Amino acid sequence: MSDFLLELRCEEIPARMQAGARADLARLFAKALDSAGLTPGTIDVWSTPRRLALIARDLPLATQAISEEAKGPHTSAPPQALEGFLRKTGLAVDQLVDRDGVWFAVIEKPGRATADVLAEAIPALIRTFPWPKSQRWGDASLSSESLRWVRPLSGIVALLGGEVIHCEIGGIVSGRETMGHRFHHTGPITIDGADDYAAKLRAAHVILDHTERESIVREGARAAAAHAGLVLVEDEGLVIENAGLTEWPVPLLGRFDEAFLAVPPEVIQLTTRINQKYFVTENPPRNGEGDHAKHGGGASPQAQTLANAFICTANIAATDGGTEIIAGNRKVLAARLSDARFFWQQDQKTPLAEQAQKLSRITFHEKLGSLADKVARVATLAEWLASEGIVPGANPVQARQAAELCKADLVTEMVGEFPELQGTMGGYYARVEGLPDAVADAIRDHYKPIGQSDGVPHAPVTVAVALADKLDTLRGFFAVDEKPTGSKDPFALRRAALGVIRLITDNGLRFGVADGDLLAFFVDRLKVQQREAGVRHDLIDAIFALGGEDDLVRVLARVHALQAFVGTDDGINLLAGYKRAANILKKETWQPAPMNYTPEPVEAALRAAVDQAGPSVIASLAAEDFTAAMAALASLRAPIDAFFVSVTVNDTDPCKRANRLALLDEFRAAVHKVADFSRIEG
Repeated sequence: MSDFLLELRCEEIPARMQAGARADLARLFAKALDSAGLTPGTIDVWSTPRRLALIARDLPLATQAISEEAKGPHTSAPPQALEGFLRKTGLAVDQLVDRDGVWFAVIEKPGRATADVLAEAIPALIRTFPWPKSQRWGDASLSSESLRWVRPLSGIVALLGGEVIHCEIGGIVSGRETMGHRFHHTGPITIDGADDYAAKLRAAHVILDHTERESIVREGARAAAAHAGLVLVEDEGLVIENAGLTEWPVPLLGRFDEAFLAVPPEVIQLTTRINQKYFVTENPPRNGEGDHAKHGGGASPQAQTLANAFICTANIAATDGGTEIIAGNRKVLAARLSDARFFWQQDQKTPLAEQAQKLSRITFHEKLGSLADKVARVATLAEWLASEGIVPGANPVQARQAAELCKADLVTEMVGEFPELQGTMGGYYARVEGLPDAVADAIRDHYKPIGQSDGVPHAPVTVAVALADKLDTLRGFFAVDEKPTGSKDPFALRRAALGVIRLITDNGLRFGVADGDLLAFFVDRLKVQQREAGVRHDLIDAIFALGGEDDLVRVLARVHALQAFVGTDDGINLLAGYKRAANILKKETWQPAPMNYTPEPVEAALRAAVDQAGPSVIASLAAEDFTAAMAALASLRAPIDAFFVSVTVNDTDPCKRANRLALLDEFRAAVHKVADFSRIEG
């Protein structure tokens, strides 16, 4: 057994591609080994900005010899059949084996040296590597047959048990030499094998393990902030990105001019993160405040806890402790923040109402008019939701005002630079104008909830505007037949529907959400959303199948009560009785029963239970006492069990048969007052 090391060295691999590249390298290599009949003990992969590396442990030095059999024609078959079989196998007739009158070819395949397998596999792996983006490089790029790679490939290390696996691709020959850190090390490094690879790189200021670099970035940034008496704003995505940009990460804390803190904190954080890959920090909370105060646009910028400090990640251990690096980064950041401050100041010179007039120049959708047209529809709907009391406590005037201004920040300089801040900046500009807090908050939060993990607004005006915005989008696109199909949802209508569902259910809003195709769409989304909460999809279907139900709050209350009921013994047995009755009724037809029929005692008991349960269920549903409705259904369990035990439904007496089928029909109708039990699984 031997260990195999493969390093593919190139110019800087984008950080965002490295995780996928590691997974692809492991997958392709394992596939190549498997196709050759080789099984390693383990396969480990790593990445730095300048290399992908893999170590496969405990590889056998050769594949095993195998013996394959091929069945041929009968020994009595015409000569032509035998000749064809011989051509196919490449054998002579005296090499065939006769088994019970049938020719068999036994083909011995000798084992192959693992080194030979790897020498073929490495170039093939490189040529088929699925980079998200790749291109041809240098003079060779003139040929369509030249190698495509994410950045120019510059070296290959391939060692099996310390011996070089010789291969070549695109003029690059494999060997045992690699390079260390771009600035901290000069000249090649000679690698003896898999066991000394990581250590020799570390000696050359390259930390091979990406998870170790991530830990250095994460803990180093926290320590730098703590040393300055600050708190790091955690950002795991930024940790991974900085680790992917550096081979020897060194987190450094710098300061920027406090005057920039007049800019909203979200702008500062986005500027530093997107443009510079820096972390930001907060001042520690004062006594009585919770950790990590939130930067919602509900307070003035000066009241935020953001500190005038940033943490960058250098790729060298500077001899001056990073002073010059920090100074350079501070200068670059100052230019970025100056631009942001300019946008902030310029945007404030134009009131939101004036900005909103520009929305008429922006097409929302060719079939649905301009963005100004959409805003007008949203404003009307938001005002209606408030004035009708559908969103309790929402001021109709404020709901309309917030809706009319909610998209105005889309034409501001700041949102043009940072689209991620739409809504957020509108909230800030509204507050600067002196608009009511309820209006500013609604403008800020009307896109919420954006995803399943996003918080749901509860402020009444915000709820009215957020709900109106999403409902208008859904109703509009469904009206012009732009519905999601399969995996395609270009207008994010599934996300909008989930947002509507969460706004309604989390706030307990009572109104008919939709009808027709759109209601069916909501039902589908509701099942998806509730599945994560452990609610059975078939029970949702069972409620909606009755028709006439479009109140999502009431639907979920009914579903929860039904799910609790069908999990009990009464529910399980009643469902079994229902399915038996439904199966009988599905197969049979009958005439109205004679009035002078004298029922058996169990028939009379079931009829009495149905006559009592039906009105009780109706009354309980009207009162929205769904637990009581289930209790009324439970009263049918014993009578239906006794009925099936004691009588034959399809009696030879046509009078008995007709009466018993009619009774089962009434039983089914009573159950259907609660839900369509035919939709319930089990």
